[in-house]
Amino acid sequence: MEMTVPPGGLLMTSREIADLTGKAHFNVAIDIRKMLSELGEDVLKFQGIYLDSMNRKQTEYLLDRELTDTLLTGYSAMLRRKVIARWRELEQSVAAPVLPDFTNPAAAARAWADQVDARQALTAKIALDAPKVLFAETIRAIDGLCHIDRVGKMIGIGRTKLFARLREDKILIKGSRMPFQKYIDKGYFSVVEGNPYTDSKGVSRPTFTTMVTGAGQIFLVRRYAKAAEAES
Repeated sequence: MEMTVPPGGLLMTSREIADLTGKAHFNVAIDIRKMLSELGEDVLKFQGIYLDSMNRKQTEYLLDRELTDTLLTGYSAMLRRKVIARWRELEQSVAAPVLPDFTNPAAAARAWADQVDARQALTAKIALDAPKVLFAETIRAIDGLCHIDRVGKMIGIGRTKLFARLREDKILIKGSRMPFQKYIDKGYFSVVEGNPYTDSKGVSRPTFTTMVTGAGQIFLVRRYAKAAEAES
């Protein structure tokens, strides 16, 4: 399961809470709706969309740390401990780095270059050492969810070529950016509902964005790193 990191901070999905606690997602969703109603919150603000095993759109909920803790007060101590431990891991992994002195252009440029070099070195190490070490949790903790475009930059494949390859390999559905359900079930992708838009006829239309999980980043790096080397 995945943790998402929007601009406002970490969010945990109701599906991950269900996975960690061993409770059915249906029951966790009921608990969340009841809690939000009692708190006077608009339930719709916390809803997200994912595709189930039959490729149907289903509702999940995304909670921040405070709301997750509030939900857990009704659960057993053992279940609370599992979820809190998971939060602690992820909060430590995304702790804010020490920022460079941006009043010094040279120092800021060096810091930016160091960050790029470190990320490229990490990606190369993952590709080379994948048979030896389990990197899924490492990548997930470092990067959380990210756009497919960003993975293409990590690998060194242009976005147009990467999308074409993903459709040719039947990872993405032809003519779209939506993954086939089996790759969602494997935990490689998460489909997030965005803000709706109004078309030319005044009809409100939903929008969906495909995000790559930590495990998905490893999957794509392993699969397409050699193709990127061949193109370079």
